[in-house]
Amino acid sequence: MSEQLLSVRNLSVAFNGSSATTKAVNDISFDVGAGEIVGIVGESGSGKSVSCRSILGLLPNTASVSGEIEFKTEKLLELDADALREIRGRDISMVFQNPASHLDPLMKIGLQVSEPLIHHQNVTAEGARLAAIETLREVQLDRPEQRADNYPHQLSGGMKQRVMIASAVTCEPGLLIADEPTTALDVTVQAHILSLLKNLNEQHNLSIILISHDLAVIASICDRVIVMRQGEIVEQGTTEQIIRSPQHPYTQQLIDSQPGRMDLKNEPLESDDVLLEAVDIDVEFDLPGGRKLKALDQVSLRLRRGESLGIVGESGSGKSTLARVIMGLVSAKSGDVRLNGEPLLHKGRTSPATVCRKMQMVFQNPYDSLNPRFTVQQSIAEPLRRHKLVAPDEIDGRVTELMELVELEPAMKDRRPSQLSGGQCQRVGIARALAMNPEILIADEITSALDVTIQAQVIDLLKRLREQRGLSVIFISHDLALVRSFCDEVLVFRSGKIVEGGSVKTVLEQPREDYTRTLIESAPVL
Repeated sequence: MSEQLLSVRNLSVAFNGSSATTKAVNDISFDVGAGEIVGIVGESGSGKSVSCRSILGLLPNTASVSGEIEFKTEKLLELDADALREIRGRDISMVFQNPASHLDPLMKIGLQVSEPLIHHQNVTAEGARLAAIETLREVQLDRPEQRADNYPHQLSGGMKQRVMIASAVTCEPGLLIADEPTTALDVTVQAHILSLLKNLNEQHNLSIILISHDLAVIASICDRVIVMRQGEIVEQGTTEQIIRSPQHPYTQQLIDSQPGRMDLKNEPLESDDVLLEAVDIDVEFDLPGGRKLKALDQVSLRLRRGESLGIVGESGSGKSTLARVIMGLVSAKSGDVRLNGEPLLHKGRTSPATVCRKMQMVFQNPYDSLNPRFTVQQSIAEPLRRHKLVAPDEIDGRVTELMELVELEPAMKDRRPSQLSGGQCQRVGIARALAMNPEILIADEITSALDVTIQAQVIDLLKRLREQRGLSVIFISHDLALVRSFCDEVLVFRSGKIVEGGSVKTVLEQPREDYTRTLIESAPVL
């Protein structure tokens, strides 16, 4: 048993609203040993992040906290703001989910990494820069000397996350809290980040609390696992105990919802009726200085009636660009898109009227794609009213039908996006798309930021829609396990090109390309 570093006892957190008090964490207790990696897993709203923010005093003024948190010999809940500020970054650091919103866009990377050194250890500016470069090298950021002079917008999502980790460990703290550090990252980048955290743990005896909604991510590097639901710890134990012998039904549900546990779709699609074709699509984007970026290079696909076609690849590989060309949101330099054999492209863009009635797209972030001022009723009714699909006095009834189709309670009609969960918002987006009664649904990373249990529900919903309505689906994802469970065919994108394609069974079980094998091997599995 390792020496105890952090002890949390009977921790409760409530948020005091204008009309009611919400209990976010209810009487939880756990420990973290020196050099130990402890995973906290659960759905959004289970209290994972609130519990860990309590350790560093990062909760808003509306929060009331009770219980005891002891780090080494310090009782953290009894410290004032100045004393806590000295502990943050020096003894305990935190890495947040979205690095883009936690890095200063106007400050160079090197300075952001060295800032904790300057604050806590009074290091000179020159010494801090050298230390920052060395830390950037340690977190395996390429060309650290050059990157130190970059701004955040010049880095990819994975690079930004490495910078956040570098900033967190530059003072060599004893405890690192990593809050969903790999959510929405490509599987290859996710694997690199998890490997990096494990290396830091081994080389520096760094204790880590890893927060995630993905049990496979937790299981890949953690010694022990804490399972939270609705503000309470329902189960905790060693990783092996939790995975092999779960005691609580919710833990079993999390395990069963893992995409890798879903069955491989193995019934071949019998239809040879080609509904949609993209032929030799080329797309170029203009860059500063007169340069060009080749986003798509001679890309072609075929979608059969009733088929689910998976498109996989890392960020920047061209997946979403192709979808936007098909939908008429991006112009193609050359090539054609054909629906039922009829060409759609006119001067590089598809005809909006044709696209809207036949094809609909559901986007990755449901909060960004829904009007925040519209209620659920208004969001789903808008296409019905705008395109005069039903009589005005029938709109309410049709909205109710569509909500039932995607399993949304009628009582949610008057709610706005801010009052819905991510999964509920995504269902509204699907219902709005289905209001047009399309033949084709393009689903662009629609499950990437959802809890695994909600992911499973959305995939089940799409399966049912295909069976009931004969819907054809283009399913864009970086998660091969989801594609494996849902799609008939799959195309693998890399750097604007298709490097491999075929049936899901053939591509995922007998890949020809090294890149496809890398994607498969990078995905965490239980």
